[in-house]
Amino acid sequence: MLQISRNLVIPLDEVEMHAVRAQGAGGQNVNKVSSAIHLRFDIRASSLPEELKERLLQIKDQRITADGVIVIKAQRFRTQEKNREDALERLRLLIEKANFRHKKRVPTKPSSGAKERRLKNKTHRGQVKAMRGKVHE
Repeated sequence: MLQISRNLVIPLDEVEMHAVRAQGAGGQNVNKVSSAIHLRFDIRASSLPEELKERLLQIKDQRITADGVIVIKAQRFRTQEKNREDALERLRLLIEKANFRHKKRVPTKPSSGAKERRLKNKTHRGQVKAMRGKVHE
């Protein structure tokens, strides 16, 4: 089970993972060991709530294909197990990002005391600036 939040869990049988050969440096080991993980998660076929599925599909992310499949390739680490954990963590963060809702801003008005102080300060600054002019005798 992949824990997303307190009340949101994804069963691991919905996540498809395959071991593939990693790219880049690693000597001869990279040619014979499949240490990278190729993760695929079908958003539409998952057990996520419909609202969250829609928000996930709205995210502009290159890891989400046109047919609604999240594809993550994890190859940061040299071991398959660490790459598996990394891929699941990146999937969790992506779903968590879609699950987050911004609080709606409640517009407020300044108090009458705040308005009064602002206007008083403006007149005071105006008087100070008026005193900076040339002195006439």
